[in-house]
Amino acid sequence: MILDSTNNVISYTKNPAKIAMAVVRDAIRDRHNLITLEWFMRTSIEPAMFAISIGHNRYSHECLQNFRYFNLCFPSPEQVKEVIICGTRSGRDIDKFALENLTHFPGKLAKLPILRNAAANFECLVTTQVGSGDHTIFVGEVKYAWFDRTQRVICYEDLKT
Repeated sequence: MILDSTNNVISYTKNPAKIAMAVVRDAIRDRHNLITLEWFMRTSIEPAMFAISIGHNRYSHECLQNFRYFNLCFPSPEQVKEVIICGTRSGRDIDKFALENLTHFPGKLAKLPILRNAAANFECLVTTQVGSGDHTIFVGEVKYAWFDRTQRVICYEDLKT
């Protein structure tokens, strides 16, 4: 056991980490956005709830302040390219739903897109939020859940190919 910097220890312990995406809606511009997430977690069994952590300066943070729903999506290996684009480009600058492999259909809760090729999608209603340094943690209650048994959830390592 050795003493090391916090960032080195976090880098060592974070993998394998699952990757997720959140679908949000810009109620002002009337369009949807996707953000790639590494910071998310299940917070409750009953009712089923997830928390997602989004930086204050992100477009999706702005969207969630005005429209209190999100879909938490677990992308499949065939969506790696889109996951990288959605994690490195801002929805302020591009329409991420124009990407070729992001086929979708409207969800049941707030009509946010359900990613057809994803391994799983959870439609969530934001019930609370908590400030956490330069991020906000949005907690959502799952209202509907979708999955595709033929797909697997990707991990951070899958993005390095």
